[in-house]
Amino acid sequence: MPRLRIRLSSSAPTSDSAIATAFGSPGPAARPRWWTTVCLGLALSAGIIFLAMDTSAKASEPVLLHAAGSLRSALTEVASAFEAASGQKVEARYGPSGTLKDEIAGGTRAEVFASANMEHPQALATAGKGGPVVLFARNRLCALVRPGLAVEPATLLDRMLDPNVKLGASTPRADPSGDYAWETFRKADKVKPGAFEALEKKALQLTGGPNAPTAPPGRTIYGLLVAEGKADIFLTYCTGALEAQKQNAGQQIVALPDELAVGADYGLTVVTRASPQAYQFAMFILSLNGQRALATYGFAAPLLPP
Repeated sequence: MPRLRIRLSSSAPTSDSAIATAFGSPGPAARPRWWTTVCLGLALSAGIIFLAMDTSAKASEPVLLHAAGSLRSALTEVASAFEAASGQKVEARYGPSGTLKDEIAGGTRAEVFASANMEHPQALATAGKGGPVVLFARNRLCALVRPGLAVEPATLLDRMLDPNVKLGASTPRADPSGDYAWETFRKADKVKPGAFEALEKKALQLTGGPNAPTAPPGRTIYGLLVAEGKADIFLTYCTGALEAQKQNAGQQIVALPDELAVGADYGLTVVTRASPQAYQFAMFILSLNGQRALATYGFAAPLLPP
């Protein structure tokens, strides 16, 4: 049968320092003994120059990507670039990271898992269902605000606590975005005692749950819910708020003040028994081309050079 030889991009991060950055590693002196083994294993995977693949297998067996919904636009572009460069198809499923993790743990076939937190892929790794977890992107929580509602960082907490203001968020545990919102509520309690109880009680869990609405193609669910009046303020990822603002004239993005600010670390793992092509795609996400695409959509890409 004909065989196609595919060259990996030379921009894939293969150095010890790049991998250390991805893992959030301490300095060389503080690294545990297993660190060298992990680095060597990843460097060996990234350093494969040619990978022989059967063309008929490629056509019928795409790489199976499970990824956080907040990554849809960015990873769609990354997957398209990978397909153009390699000829290897990628089949993506996007959704709440917690739900996807539970599906994979329960036996749903997946090969690459890109989560909006580090905990979910680490849980798969701990259970023997995934490999090492790499920090590949960062995000932040922002407030998406309906047109006409006067809000700025200094007044955001007061507005969130206002009983006449509808506060939207995602579903904790199912979706890391909800977990991050609840982390903001806990921080708010340190600023105004009693705020956590009030915010937890009034927060509308509008996304991330099993019966959550879906947006039509080309629309973000957050912007749609705000436009429909389901929420006056929606705590969501800054990347999602930026997309929503582009699609809905007048919607505002308000940064969380320092005392409420919450960051989001995104973790990547390759699921146990994945194909060689899945490892190649994971390395493409970590490559300069993949990291640049993530940065284009507003993510902080930790593997890009300063």
